[in-house]
Amino acid sequence: MQKWLIILSLLASCQPKPVDHSLIQEGLYTGTFVFGNFSMDFDVELKKDSLDWIAFFTCLEQNAYQIPFRAVKVEGDSVHFQLQSDQYTYQFDGRFEADGQGIKGSLRVDTVAGPFSLTKAGGLALETIKSEEVSFESNGLLLKGTIWKPVKSNGHGLYLITSSGDGDRGGSRAEAIYFARQGYTTFHFDKRGTGESEGSWPSTSIETLASDDINGIRFFAEKMAIPLSHIGIKGSSQGGAKVPYILNRIHELEYGIAVSCPGSTLLESDLNFWKNSNRENIAPEFLEQAAWLQKSAYEWLAGLVSREELDNRLKTHENAPWAEYVWAPDWEAKTDSALLFTPVPSFEQVQQPVLIVQGLSDGVIPSNSYVIIEQALAKAGNQGFNIVKIPNASHSMYDEGKTDFPYFAKLEPSYLPTLTNWINRQTK
Repeated sequence: MQKWLIILSLLASCQPKPVDHSLIQEGLYTGTFVFGNFSMDFDVELKKDSLDWIAFFTCLEQNAYQIPFRAVKVEGDSVHFQLQSDQYTYQFDGRFEADGQGIKGSLRVDTVAGPFSLTKAGGLALETIKSEEVSFESNGLLLKGTIWKPVKSNGHGLYLITSSGDGDRGGSRAEAIYFARQGYTTFHFDKRGTGESEGSWPSTSIETLASDDINGIRFFAEKMAIPLSHIGIKGSSQGGAKVPYILNRIHELEYGIAVSCPGSTLLESDLNFWKNSNRENIAPEFLEQAAWLQKSAYEWLAGLVSREELDNRLKTHENAPWAEYVWAPDWEAKTDSALLFTPVPSFEQVQQPVLIVQGLSDGVIPSNSYVIIEQALAKAGNQGFNIVKIPNASHSMYDEGKTDFPYFAKLEPSYLPTLTNWINRQTK
């Protein structure tokens, strides 16, 4: 009997061990979703921790990076995960291919569904680039940011300028990664008072905010041992307005890119946005009068109009049919001198190569901004500037054209290639 037990034990030890499919299924998958005239390249990173499966969504066309999926389920060869926005739930259902090297399935929003196909890229998401969390001092504040390093660097750097509002470096993360994947070492940080950085940005002058950018550029150059002559800068909106100001203070910089940059004061740009936002609310014959009152409110905030004068103007029109659409300031608000900043005088001095990009569906900045900036650069005698106008691109460079799948907002398709091709010409 003991002999048979030994034989059975030996036979059991020779049986093949159960395959751990999770080792095959884990990894980075990259591919495309197509529906009619809409297509979207995206990545899914699938991992299994000690408790369960987790997955992350990355789509640089949407400025989305490592967004956690919800309701991740992996059962046998089937997989399910979903994204949730303010308006929609995006349901991804698929099956692993037999060799574990891909996932095919469908993406459904409401009653609309279309196919997606993903191929396993091997490993996890950041194998082609690495990141380093850093900090530096500027004007007595500790500011924190991220340097993205390509595994194969081309020896050039790109600094992404901070912009308006309380957004942190997350707003430029997708572009930082995109250009790092093209071989450029990139750097962006949390503007003072946002994210992990110290300080406060409201009521801080553009010049002071730009000095933080200048200190950040010099830190970046020293930290990565990249000559300033091999570093370019790129900014959007208010960040774009700072591009010529910074170029004129660091003449060694290689180039500048200004996207959605106003050819006016920031106050006039804000007023233009207000007018465009209220064209459907206010009758055409009243729009200019209402805009005059709104401009008065902005001028009070900028320190150009007294509280008494603004109060009188508001009371005079308080019963107007459009009065409810005029933003009335909080009297406790601090003066915001940034509203009076304009990039035009700085553009009139810039000598480095400059790329100006404006979307023709931009409802924020004045529509003739690129014309005014072009005139300013010509006045400077700048021989290295280019003006690019992108049809159907919004202020944020999202595609405003007709789409068969209106559930995702994504960058206008020519935007990033336009920047990449121009930068490559400057750095070759």
